Amino acid sequence: MAFLQDSQPDLCLLAKSGGCSVYQLRNESGEGTMTVYEVFPGATILYNDFHMAYCDSSFETRQDLLCIDYCREGRMEYAVGNDAFSYVEAGDLKVDRRLKHKGYFSLPLSHYHGISMCFDLSMIPMELARLAGDYPLDLAAIQRKFCPDARPRVIHGAPSVDHIFQELCTVPERIKMPYFRVKILELLLYLDALELGSGTEKPYFYRSQVETVKAIRSYLVEHLDQHITLEALSRQYQIPLTTMKACFKSVYGSPVNTYMRALRMDRAALLLRKEPEASVTEIAGAVGYDSSSKFAAAFRAVKGQTPLEYRRGGGNPVLSFPDETE
Repeated sequence: MAFLQDSQPDLCLLAKSGGCSVYQLRNESGEGTMTVYEVFPGATILYNDFHMAYCDSSFETRQDLLCIDYCREGRMEYAVGNDAFSYVEAGDLKVDRRLKHKGYFSLPLSHYHGISMCFDLSMIPMELARLAGDYPLDLAAIQRKFCPDARPRVIHGAPSVDHIFQELCTVPERIKMPYFRVKILELLLYLDALELGSGTEKPYFYRSQVETVKAIRSYLVEHLDQHITLEALSRQYQIPLTTMKACFKSVYGSPVNTYMRALRMDRAALLLRKEPEASVTEIAGAVGYDSSSKFAAAFRAVKGQTPLEYRRGGGNPVLSFPDETE
């Protein structure tokens, strides 16, 4: 869609050819790319790959849009009110009119990979009618169904939709455009038939709760060599324990202890690679383990190798939380 670059001056166009444009976005927290295909007038497919902790969007539109965003990996924070947030996670589908797409977007895991389909309702009806054949597919009705107001609608763990987007990741280049048309029709038919139940939305958390949990996470990252109890954190940050645990899992996608164990093993893996003279016992202490045997067991559970096997093999740089270790 031509409006993409005009309304996002912070996007840098890297390449453009044959209906495909590649844009780059950078800030001090990392960078991201958007690969954009104009399938036919009014219909666009975007591949979004971001390795950054946040991004600022300057996107505003007066167009009548319907955008469907699918999260393949990572996590994105979105507003559900003036002072409350919820989260898109892997497997989620977000249906949006892009009326509130300007502002700050947090990526709690510092990465997000997804695919979006965007439609300009003023341009698409004739082409869509040709694609749908005899089926009366009404984009405006789908828009009203999912987005009766300016807020996005998130369908968590959308049933039977994964294959539509996963197959878009492996389509051969020579058949991309006709294949995109098939997938657009498949997704719109799916949304047209989908029954919305009361259980599609997850709990949201207020800004103060989210900011407290993010401060707790920063504190834990800065004190990886210490094991701090959840009860102590609850008292220190004056947040109820149950709320703290629920909010942390919503923001970061896993319970506090699970998240911290993976983070500790990522940090240990980095030390094993970059500090060959350090002993396993020293590295264990640096990530909060006073027992090298317990550390070795935890490392193997997360990385699939003992610390020594990992070091001898040269280290596998695949990380659970890439932003924390490099």
